[in-house]
Amino acid sequence: QLVDASTPSPRGAWLRAEALVQLHRLWRDRGGEELLQVQVQDSTGGPPEEIALSQEAQAELQQPVFISWSSGKVKAFYGDEAESILISNLKRGIISLLQLQPHAGTAMEEDVSGSCQVTYAMSNHSITKTKDLLSCTKPKSGFTSVNKIFGVEWQPTSRSQYMVKDNLLQSVLAEESHVVSPALRSTTGIKISSRQQLQLVSSQTPGPAEVAGQSLEDALSGMKEQHQPLGMPSLPFRRVCTLCPSLRAYLKGFDSQRVKMDTSKAATTWQFQRLIQMLRGAKKRDVLQLLRRAPEAMIPFVVEAAVAAQSVASLAALSDFLDFSKDSKSLLEKFLYAAAFSPRPSGDLLCLVLDKLDGKQLAPEVRETGIVAMGSLVGKLCRQKLCGLQEVERGVETILAGLRDAEEEPKTVIYLLALGNAVLPKTIPTLLDHAEEGPATVTTAAISALRQFPTQHISDKVKRAMRRIFHETRKSYEKTCRLAAAEILLDNEPLPMDVINILLAASELETEMAMFLLLKVQNNLHADHHPSRKIMKDIMRDPRINNYNLFSKAGISSSFSGPLTVTQDLLSTFGLDLLFLEGGFLRKSVSDFSLLSHGRRLRAAQVTIEAQGMESMLGENVLEGEEEPELMAGMSAIFFNVQLRPIIFFQGYTDLMAKVLLSSGEPTSMVKGNLLLMDHHQVIPLQSGLQVTIKLQGGLGLDISANMDVSIWEQELKTSINTRGSLAIDFQAELDAPFLQATLRNQMEMETSIHLDTMLRFSGSPVLMCLQLREEQVPYREIFTVSKSAGSQSSTTRKGRQGILPGREFALHRANSKVCNLLLTAEEE
Repeated sequence: QLVDASTPSPRGAWLRAEALVQLHRLWRDRGGEELLQVQVQDSTGGPPEEIALSQEAQAELQQPVFISWSSGKVKAFYGDEAESILISNLKRGIISLLQLQPHAGTAMEEDVSGSCQVTYAMSNHSITKTKDLLSCTKPKSGFTSVNKIFGVEWQPTSRSQYMVKDNLLQSVLAEESHVVSPALRSTTGIKISSRQQLQLVSSQTPGPAEVAGQSLEDALSGMKEQHQPLGMPSLPFRRVCTLCPSLRAYLKGFDSQRVKMDTSKAATTWQFQRLIQMLRGAKKRDVLQLLRRAPEAMIPFVVEAAVAAQSVASLAALSDFLDFSKDSKSLLEKFLYAAAFSPRPSGDLLCLVLDKLDGKQLAPEVRETGIVAMGSLVGKLCRQKLCGLQEVERGVETILAGLRDAEEEPKTVIYLLALGNAVLPKTIPTLLDHAEEGPATVTTAAISALRQFPTQHISDKVKRAMRRIFHETRKSYEKTCRLAAAEILLDNEPLPMDVINILLAASELETEMAMFLLLKVQNNLHADHHPSRKIMKDIMRDPRINNYNLFSKAGISSSFSGPLTVTQDLLSTFGLDLLFLEGGFLRKSVSDFSLLSHGRRLRAAQVTIEAQGMESMLGENVLEGEEEPELMAGMSAIFFNVQLRPIIFFQGYTDLMAKVLLSSGEPTSMVKGNLLLMDHHQVIPLQSGLQVTIKLQGGLGLDISANMDVSIWEQELKTSINTRGSLAIDFQAELDAPFLQATLRNQMEMETSIHLDTMLRFSGSPVLMCLQLREEQVPYREIFTVSKSAGSQSSTTRKGRQGILPGREFALHRANSKVCNLLLTAEEE
């Protein structure tokens, strides 16, 4: 039975079948091993009307199979390997009911579900078997996203009750259930229930005569029926989609003149997913034809889909189509970022990227994008336990060799960021060396890479290095480096000693640094989801630490985070860090959108904008002991845990003036395109021998741009980050049986637009800053479909809902609201 757990939803699909199963002993040796013949007869099925099997399927179902059985355990299974998969699996389901042991205990057992841990309990004539389906191992089939937050939650149970009397099996009742849902949305779930009942009808049924033989092999060789040894685990069945469009058919009706796409619209995201499905079943020549026939504006869209499809044919077509010596920088970067964001990259994809980058004279932007993409691919392959692939070893060596040979700081930074994307524990010593010994930009990049690692890899060695940087025990470090080191110590199971020392050190720091650190600690203390909250709460009970003298700093730097959306599966948070210089100028801002779900954390978007040297341009004095920094502003971003290539707005006064005078006023595009976030295919074998296939595909259309406007005359700095996007999720379960096909499908789409604007006015003291975070209205739509097909009969039922969530502006904190009112009112006047 398949039931959609969503509300509202149409009724699910169910199936009932009955059959007479004949079990005969053909041979037995003195040790108790037996050869049994199992044969299915008189099968019927519903619902609710009777479903008739074809003559061919009926004949296959009635073909006997054989098992070697000893003391309740099925030792081997013999049958016809040419038999259809669905029929063969049904017989495996029946045979699995004969797998039991007559005493209590836990053991590994192989049946239709695979090799699983089972626990037996005894009570009078009853034996209860509980199977841990999460422990089952079976031949690999299917795939899932590397980021488990975009995967599927699966909650299975299995329990069988055996009644045995006078050493004769009287009955078996096996029940199991599976609740499957997208990890981010359990309300869009599907419940699968399966129930088998085997009842003894007669123990005196006539059957074939026993065969002679000294051994099991002798007994088998004397029989006429097909009897190849077969595995007990269910074989995966892949349904052939007769209605799905092929790429060849798509090409026949392809009208290149009428293709219009907006990446932030759901219609485009659905088109992206349909194209991926077509490409996965297409031949290389058809993919290549599509790439060559597509209009110029559509080529990036096709390239992204071909990377997401990741079939051998699509990657081979991309290899032929892309020319890294001639194609535009934007197209090549689009290909490389599509590879970096792949939800489950293959070794072939990494090999393609390596081959395209190897030994070619490339534009700096393309090479830098290729290096960070290489790091992302290496990391995701290792998380799929494919670190031993030759392509992965080649990718790691390429990054490490590039880092060793880099003579310029920008090149060193890119290779360090690539190591951050790779998240390989063996590279941590290299990152620590660069963090402690490098110049400011290199130290910043190395610490940023270390922050990508999960807490279990932030070892004592890493923490000792971060302490040396923050407390400057060996050399002096730039303030942003020291603060980044402190954040690693505070965010990764901090020792009480570290928290206390950081707080005490704050009393000796410059006002803005101290203000930033103290607010960071207070923010962690008030965040229910922060892993270090309890430790900090305990420390704050000490009046020597939590007192007015320490927490009364009067700077304008700030650190803030809070929830945006809270559901039973998801907590989405927004954080903003603003670090100012003592003269009142913004040094660094970090905007962070994170997702927390089922104990996992994903940095969905983190945008860092840095500006330095502004104080000297406006005639301010640099603090004593500090070098005068070069005038510069730039931006770096992390999306879905992938660090992108940093972007420089301007570097040097001349560059600034040129860009101010020649600026078109258009924002800088950071990310624009389509990503496949969710890609999951799972086969669930049921105890009955039937199987359910779970499919989840989620596409995201994204258009993120940023702008920075510096007005020297008005003494204002404005930054804006605009995010427009669409999300389309297709979640379905397919039940396949010889006499029925059923599909439950849930399709959901939504469009959103989020704006983050910052205004700073530094014409007076103190500097005034206003931050605005607002979301426009969000249209959404959801469709539930149940399709059933049995013989010549078929039916489809649909239900749906749609609506618009109102737009909202987030009240971040009270002080910010007051300054915004002041600045926005003055601007209107």
